[in-house]
Amino acid sequence: MTRPRTALITGITGQDGSHLAEFLLSKGYRVAGMVRRASVDQSERIAHLLDHIELVQGDLLDPSSLSKALSDVEPDEVYNLGAMSFVPTSWAQPVLTGEFTALGVTRILEAVRVVNPKIRFYQASSSEMFGKVRETPQTESTPFHPRSPYGVAKAYAHWITVNYRESYGLHASCGILFNHEGPRRGLEFVSRKISNGVARIKMGLDKELRLGNLDAQRDWGYAGDYVRAMWLMLQLDEPVDLVIATGKTHTVRDFCRIAFEHVGLRYEDYVTLDPKFLRPAEVDTLLGDASLAKATIGWEPEVSFPDLVRMMVDADLLRVSRLKAMGH
Repeated sequence: MTRPRTALITGITGQDGSHLAEFLLSKGYRVAGMVRRASVDQSERIAHLLDHIELVQGDLLDPSSLSKALSDVEPDEVYNLGAMSFVPTSWAQPVLTGEFTALGVTRILEAVRVVNPKIRFYQASSSEMFGKVRETPQTESTPFHPRSPYGVAKAYAHWITVNYRESYGLHASCGILFNHEGPRRGLEFVSRKISNGVARIKMGLDKELRLGNLDAQRDWGYAGDYVRAMWLMLQLDEPVDLVIATGKTHTVRDFCRIAFEHVGLRYEDYVTLDPKFLRPAEVDTLLGDASLAKATIGWEPEVSFPDLVRMMVDADLLRVSRLKAMGH
């Protein structure tokens, strides 16, 4: 009996990690997830998968724990999705963001190099690296100009991955993913803040939704589509860096309009601008050109922006109605 392909996912308890674990299980993989020791259970997004995956202790701040995780799991592929992922928090905790999101990648690359350099490695790069964009749309060759400590840390992580690939011959690839959302998105992110706010207003629990810059434009896709691209990249004979995006841009205002219309309301009646949600340095427009990904790995998004918004609102309506029924 042949050994199934094995993947180790850092950040498995996050939105992308849970979707990727599901996808890899459907491909017949043995899936292990690296989790940090925490006093609070963070496994809500993977609760339905716990009987089918393995969890190993490890921390991007602790090199020895990374080496042990790699030695214990013996993965064919490592997907590094672990990071301090919420951009506004990166201003409040810039040093910790650098430790996890930048230096953490160096630590795990070094562990791969030492333990087994044949491991295929995926690094979750981000469209936030483009920041104050030099050209629109953004491609793999667009210069980076990050506008947050998070974006700066991701740029370091991207280049250290390229450096290890070129220096040590690792099969290390970077997916430059543009905004990707879904019902598993954290409540602090604007997309989920809107869908949850709409659900709470529709259920009579709230009367307003306070947001920052309604004119910020993003290239929004569905997280379930984007994890497919991660896997496809690691199946190539040669490592590659690819932009993963829908190629269409929408404003936060568009998101609000579709979300509120889905429940028969007008966003203008409920959304108010709150200056405290404005970023110190705003990223106004992010728009990705994924034509190289289409040509190289045959990837295209399947879920449209309006369908994504409605999917998120429906999920939050169901969740909020259950909580309301339970008296929470």
